[in-house]
Amino acid sequence: MNKSDLIARIAEKHQISQKKAESIVSLFFTRMASTLEQDGRVEIRGFGAFMVKEYPGYTGRNPKTGENIQVYPKRLPIWRTGTDLKNRVDMVPS
Repeated sequence: MNKSDLIARIAEKHQISQKKAESIVSLFFTRMASTLEQDGRVEIRGFGAFMVKEYPGYTGRNPKTGENIQVYPKRLPIWRTGTDLKNRVDMVPS
């Protein structure tokens, strides 16, 4: 499923226009991104959580030239899957 599919399903299920569904989905993702930008955590119970992890800088090596290079510190979003979602995905068909 991609963003367009999600918008279409929300519009169909709740009998609203595509434009209204698109604004809801966009609002959700915009708020998630802005919360993560401010070092916040986004948790959706039963689904999972997004958070920001900080990585320190280090001296690396360019594999092509062998030259040492400085890799700068960075912050990246990470995802932790919730237990309920793990269990749903891991269900063995009977």
